[in-house]
Amino acid sequence: MKRFHVHIAVDNLQDNIRFYSALFGTEPSVSQPDYAQWMLDDPYINFALSARGAKTATHLILATV
Repeated sequence: MKRFHVHIAVDNLQDNIRFYSALFGTEPSVSQPDYAQWMLDDPYINFALSARGAKTATHLILATV
């Protein structure tokens, strides 16, 4: 099965972590001062945020697990 990967640059990481944690119903699998990542099973996705001072998708990748 393939896992879809989404990475988004945000201007306020903590606000976005709160938002996506509520949306996904779980805290990030990885949390660093400038990065957060959720490895979700439903939907089967690797979703990441990073603090880069912009609101934009940096990349979308369909990768093999």
